[in-house]
Amino acid sequence: MAWILSLAICFLGLAAAAGGILLPRFGPRKLALAGIMLYSTGWLIGGFALEIKSLALLYIGLGVIGGIGLGLGYVTPVATAANWFPDKKGFITGMVVMGFGFGALFMSKLIGPFLIGICTTISPEGTILTAWAKVFYLIAISLGIPGFISSMFMRNPPDGFVPTGWVSQASDIMDSGTSCLTPLQCILSRRFILMFSIFFCNITAGIMFIGFQSPLLQDMLRAENPVSTSAVLAAAGATLIGISSLFNGIGRIFWGGLSDRIGRIQSFRLILSSQIFVFIALLFIKSPTLFGVLVCYILLCYGGGFGTMPSFVLTVFGNRVMAVVYGCMLIAWSMAGLIGPQIVAFFKDSYSSQQAASWTFISGATVLTVGLLLSFALNNDSLNIKTKNKN
Repeated sequence: MAWILSLAICFLGLAAAAGGILLPRFGPRKLALAGIMLYSTGWLIGGFALEIKSLALLYIGLGVIGGIGLGLGYVTPVATAANWFPDKKGFITGMVVMGFGFGALFMSKLIGPFLIGICTTISPEGTILTAWAKVFYLIAISLGIPGFISSMFMRNPPDGFVPTGWVSQASDIMDSGTSCLTPLQCILSRRFILMFSIFFCNITAGIMFIGFQSPLLQDMLRAENPVSTSAVLAAAGATLIGISSLFNGIGRIFWGGLSDRIGRIQSFRLILSSQIFVFIALLFIKSPTLFGVLVCYILLCYGGGFGTMPSFVLTVFGNRVMAVVYGCMLIAWSMAGLIGPQIVAFFKDSYSSQQAASWTFISGATVLTVGLLLSFALNNDSLNIKTKNKN
């Protein structure tokens, strides 16, 4: 299952990059429709793969096709919403990507358990039987129908659209799309590479840590109360995952909105620097309660990177190339999704549970430190490569 997640994240980033290039040509409605159709098809193929017991087809369905659908469905509303709200770009793009974070929570805690429940029966011998293929088919329908309806309302604002009461400032010139930058110039620029790198560092640290939160909490609770049952410990771990997922979603709108006030790069510096101290503190924390608080903060910052980067791209490169540049920026997510879990897997295979956790925290703090150092080579200014007139 870990490979399905890695494949899905990998193809999400690649498809988002492709979607950013295709968005100006086909428009948000067609791209959003393609995204939801591919995502639903991925679940349908996954269900069929379970019926015929084909692991390869499961990888292709959920990992590749579903991941491509996710990528198209992720970049399209972010870029489109930014066009409608240029005066609150950090807040609004943070709100859009918050939906992505909360979607995972609703699926894991509400929609998924409900569908599993109606597809589960008990045999006369008392055996619990779950029709997993049917669960996958129902997920495809339950997500596909509202996604299809939503895609029909996706459109760009009319040319020359300006929000009521908004007066464009000098710093908003780039956002109006008047830059002479080409998408290729943006992607090959030093600023894009630096932004990509700090985005990658923040995502990698978060992904490396997320898988450890439940088992580490259970170890701490077991140390406090050795007679705790496995069911109680598992329930505590699941509760922490649910609560931290909320902070993942909240962080996207919180940091995105904060970046409107203090600046994009200042927000990233706070996100990165504060997490360094948290990862170091986790090496010494023994209290389950304090551990839970720090976990929630890490997820707040993990989501905050996704909430801040769209508006950062807008500020630096402008509306005209935003979809292409931001789509390419999401390749950092693909890379982190492949590299981060493999680092953790190496530690788990090479060390004891506690040692693996310690090395993960140290590695996370190191990656964040690299990102923080790179952030000092950036500022909030827009990038404008001017063409020289020939005399």
